[in-house]
Amino acid sequence: MLAVSFVVVGFALAYWALHDDDSEHVRLRLQQVTSENIELQKKLIASQRELQVELATSNNLAKTLTAQQDENIKLKEELVFYKKMTKH
Repeated sequence: MLAVSFVVVGFALAYWALHDDDSEHVRLRLQQVTSENIELQKKLIASQRELQVELATSNNLAKTLTAQQDENIKLKEELVFYKKMTKH
C-alpha cells in the first residue's frame, strides 16, 4: 500500500513538473523525482524485510514461550505428585 502511494506521488510530481514551460527544468525535476522514488522504494523494501525478520523472531519466541510454559506446568504437576508422596 505504501509503495503504491510512493508511485502515485512520483507520477503526480512528474505530471506537475511536465506542465512547466521550461523543458530543462522539467527534465531535471523528473530525474530528481525518479531518484527520490527509487530511494523510497529501497527504503520500503528494507523496511519490509526488517518486518519479516521481526515477525519470524516474534513467532519463534512465542513458540519457545509456549513450550516453556508447558514444561513449567509439567514440572509443577510432578512437584505436587512428589509432595503428596512424601506426606504419606
